[in-house]
Amino acid sequence: MTKLIKNGTVVSATGRHAAEVLVDGATIVALLQPGSDTALAAEAGAEEVIDATGKYVIPGGIDSHTHMELPFGGTAASDTFETGSRAAAWGGTTTIIDFAVQTYGQNVRDSLEAWFAKAEGECAVDYGFHMILGDVNEASLKEMDTLVGEGISSFKLFMAYPGVFYSDDGQILRAMQVAANNGALISMHAENGIAIDVLAEQAASRGDTGPVFHGLTRPSLLEGEATFRAIQLALVAGAPVYFVHLSSSEALEAVAAAKDKGHNVFAETCPQYLYLNLEDHLGAPGFAGAGYVCSAPLRTKHHSHQTDLWKGLRTNDLSIVATDHCPFCMKDQKDLGVDDFRAIPNGIGGVEHRMDLIYQGVVMGEMTLERWVETCSTTPARMFGIYPQKGVIAPGSDADIVLYDPQATSTISVETHHMNMDYSAYEGIEIAGKVDTVMSKGKVIISDNAYHGRKGDGSYLKRGLSTYLH
Repeated sequence: MTKLIKNGTVVSATGRHAAEVLVDGATIVALLQPGSDTALAAEAGAEEVIDATGKYVIPGGIDSHTHMELPFGGTAASDTFETGSRAAAWGGTTTIIDFAVQTYGQNVRDSLEAWFAKAEGECAVDYGFHMILGDVNEASLKEMDTLVGEGISSFKLFMAYPGVFYSDDGQILRAMQVAANNGALISMHAENGIAIDVLAEQAASRGDTGPVFHGLTRPSLLEGEATFRAIQLALVAGAPVYFVHLSSSEALEAVAAAKDKGHNVFAETCPQYLYLNLEDHLGAPGFAGAGYVCSAPLRTKHHSHQTDLWKGLRTNDLSIVATDHCPFCMKDQKDLGVDDFRAIPNGIGGVEHRMDLIYQGVVMGEMTLERWVETCSTTPARMFGIYPQKGVIAPGSDADIVLYDPQATSTISVETHHMNMDYSAYEGIEIAGKVDTVMSKGKVIISDNAYHGRKGDGSYLKRGLSTYLH
């Protein structure tokens, strides 16, 4: 079916212009000059014409960091691939890259197959996988080469969570050496988990067991230290490194210094670190702060962390905004840690609100419209090997298109969100702008405040290598 999107402003990472977008089936086939003979002919022949007057026409969002159905602390993330990907679609995200998980003692291949089984036939939008290596050994190192050939070209390592995901410096170095040879990208959870566990045990022994101590025992200095250390290991190995959920000024400083020297060092941040803080949210009265427990933790408002992160997005020291979407309900999940912050499942749900929340940065003057598209769509596509299939409105690209209405408004609330969770970390935040229409591979799945898709609309993405490495 041919569709023509007319009267809108097409926004890319490099500019904005009036253009009409012609879609044939699942693919963008042309960008046409409004009013030209070719545009008039296309309109006459199109089976459907979509009026985008007053709206931005942008490539579908790509959330390159989600955790659907992630087992954690005796429970599992409350969004399935079906519910989580549908919520993503409501928020203008048309691609997710989730994490298949190998924990200590597990086989990489078996772990990956388990994640394929969770996602296949369930996703509302296209999806890919990173591979978490929670047990770096000879077998898992060999699997890295195999998986790169199968379209899984990024591997996540943890410097935190001893006994579950933690890798020591020697294991990290060995994995980075393999990545240096096969072109893969190493993603790093950079917190000094050994020191954090000492601080957490000491806090609990004092009776300091409330949610706020999750943040107080994970100080930003230990994120900064781990980030710097991981960069040095990457330089020794000659490998690229990408830092997930960067939350602090200290970690950003280490990344910026390495980038200034021309190294293949990259980082993302998440909306929670731009809008939420330790005192007002993690330190909320009673047990309410449990809803804000995530790792890395929310940072104090009495420091320039948020100001520095917004600046990092402008300067490209931070390349991407992802969500680390890992939702848990307060009832029967977060409340597992009512007597001990160490037992609170770590995670915040946000896959539905990323595009809106970062658009507020445009409204506030923190970034340009083009940079919004770049950090939320184009750079994730390039960083993780799915560009130009995704991340751009151009002939030959998938017709993943969002019409965004800058004049509309909305309010984030648990009463209206579509994520499978019983609270919202962003409750009551008023949003300037709103997703109007979402098209996934040429199919309109969101319009007129209704969902028109179905589970299984999404397909698995076999990814190539990052195009940012040199």
